[in-house]
Amino acid sequence: MNYSNPSPGFRSGFVSVIGRPNAGKSTLLNQLLGQKVLIMSDKPQTTRNKIQCIFTEERGQVIFLDTPGIHKPKHKLGKFMVDAAIESLREVDLILYMVDASAEFGSGEEYIINAVKQVKTPCILVLNKIDLLKKEQVLKLIQDYSKLADFLAIVPISAKTGENKDELLKVIFSQLQEGPMYYPEDEVTDQPERFIMAELVREKVLQLTRDEVPHSIAVVVESVEEKATLVKVRALIIVERDSQKGIIIGQGGKLLKEIGRLARQDIETLLGSKVFLELWVKVKKDWRNRIDNLRELGYSDRK
Repeated sequence: MNYSNPSPGFRSGFVSVIGRPNAGKSTLLNQLLGQKVLIMSDKPQTTRNKIQCIFTEERGQVIFLDTPGIHKPKHKLGKFMVDAAIESLREVDLILYMVDASAEFGSGEEYIINAVKQVKTPCILVLNKIDLLKKEQVLKLIQDYSKLADFLAIVPISAKTGENKDELLKVIFSQLQEGPMYYPEDEVTDQPERFIMAELVREKVLQLTRDEVPHSIAVVVESVEEKATLVKVRALIIVERDSQKGIIIGQGGKLLKEIGRLARQDIETLLGSKVFLELWVKVKKDWRNRIDNLRELGYSDRK
């Protein structure tokens, strides 16, 4: 396929993926891309930035914007995350609104539906986690949600197993116009490797820690050195309190070593090379509420 001159009938467009925390947005996009680009966790608010994921095939190219889960913010970082998700609704050709079909309907879903109604962008409702429900329950949800807004389509899927993903892609492509190939067909994200490496380290911290620690961390890749036989990566894990630093390091450095071991495996897959991963932990008190820290770590200082 020619990057600068794709075949006739080639469709393309930008699609924002929105939903409550833990709706399965990152899981779906990794499933569609056929590889791990976005980090996943059972903890809410895992995604912090808008990340473009690029899906290319014969029918066309879809640039998905994976957005932070929409929630009630408790600090400046949280407000940045929610603002990024809401703002994306006006910037795209299509909205995918993902719902955890196994969860109770609540005020969070009402908030998102109202936000979708405020824009003219067409919206597909994606009912995720149907592998956890009976067929009658899924049909009932489709009926209930169809009364709440004028959705373009309602597609039940399982992001985990890939069930019905082909039908979802069919509906998406049917709504896109003929257009250019915005990215070369072998690209799957607009983010640099350093960003993805930092996210992979953060994912392991999320998976291996509990309570207040997960959302108090940020990860920065400080240096990447390509040696003859391996790639040397130095990353800094930032926390808000000394007690959190102790938790992440663990007794005798045990937990930090395990974080490093698991992250290194994923980074090696990403780079296709042997990796030596060096991790450090640093305290920056209350960094999520400090504009200078948020800017330094790549987050906006928009009010």
